[in-house]
Amino acid sequence: MKDHLSLFIMVDACGWEIVKDHPFLKKVAPHRRKLESVFGYSSTCVPSILSGRWPDEHRNWCYFVYNPAESPFRTLRWLRWLPTAVTSRRIFRRWLTKFVKVQLKFRGYFDLYNIPFKYIHLFDFTEKKSPLKPKGMNRGPNIFDLLEEKKIPYFVTDPSQPEEEHLRRLLGDIESERIDFAFQYWAGLDGLLHMVGNDSPEIPKKLDHYDRWITQVMETAKKHYREVRLHVFSDHGMANCDVHIDLRAKIDPLGLEMGKDYAVVYDSTMARFWFLKPGVKERIVEVLNGFPEGRIMQEEELRHYRAFFDDHAFGELIWLTQEGTLIVPSHMGERPIRAMHGYHPTDPQSYATLFSSHDEVPAEVTHIPHIYQLMERAVNYHAAAQTKS
Repeated sequence: MKDHLSLFIMVDACGWEIVKDHPFLKKVAPHRRKLESVFGYSSTCVPSILSGRWPDEHRNWCYFVYNPAESPFRTLRWLRWLPTAVTSRRIFRRWLTKFVKVQLKFRGYFDLYNIPFKYIHLFDFTEKKSPLKPKGMNRGPNIFDLLEEKKIPYFVTDPSQPEEEHLRRLLGDIESERIDFAFQYWAGLDGLLHMVGNDSPEIPKKLDHYDRWITQVMETAKKHYREVRLHVFSDHGMANCDVHIDLRAKIDPLGLEMGKDYAVVYDSTMARFWFLKPGVKERIVEVLNGFPEGRIMQEEELRHYRAFFDDHAFGELIWLTQEGTLIVPSHMGERPIRAMHGYHPTDPQSYATLFSSHDEVPAEVTHIPHIYQLMERAVNYHAAAQTKS
């Protein structure tokens, strides 16, 4: 029997409002806490958790950015001649995404989403490396760099495998007593919430499902380790989307040319603009101000939430929707989905969660980047134990 196991399990989109009245993990991790997330999508949240740093430090923010000089997608531009009925189909995009990811040797999460092939040569993709690997951040180290440095044996999820395989592999590593540290990442709740919303009866069932899995992990771990410390957490919550707006329908009639006058990425809850000629910004701002469902994020507020970039790499202007509003169509999809995240960090449904088996979590752990402190402390504990032995 080994001495100590540190378990960190991330349940994507398990927001505070979703679980606050549910008996999720009350037996194995009864100490629960609401955490403020960061401004951005999972592309921001996960790197923030894994590095303990903020978006303006690690520079893993939104996926697509205007950068024609370094775009890896120039060879895809010929696809603009194919019928939209083909290129806009999700099954076609998924197949092409897999092919392009292999060809470009991207190691992180990658999806072409709904970026028009007419303009895809204007954009770069920011997650070419995997934050779930050592040296996987755009800037600075992550927890896996520390684990490698300290030579701590660990488990980490392989995102290409199904959740059941994640569980099987983790249980196998625990039973063999091979590891001292584990980072498990389950994304199934996120996908379900996007489809059915946070009021669906399927959500409590999914939480019960994870509760059984985590209980099984803990029961197995206690048979092989004298002490097991568990932290279960999320990256953000999820809001039902009852309002849909079409920004493109108001921007396109301005007669401005994409790639010459301006560039834009329409995310699901944000529109990010770059202005390439004088006078263009004022015309677009006038249109955006006509939408009461959102607002332009000012520099002071972006700096406060650590999502302002001096080089404007992710956009010169960021327009954010109100919670519950979805941009449709967008560069993320042509059709509405039931729920979404990526709203303001202080919107009710944005808050994340932390569940712990022990009550020793410091009071200053209030935001999702602070989860790194718990992981770092665990790694240092194991490193010290190795030195003593």
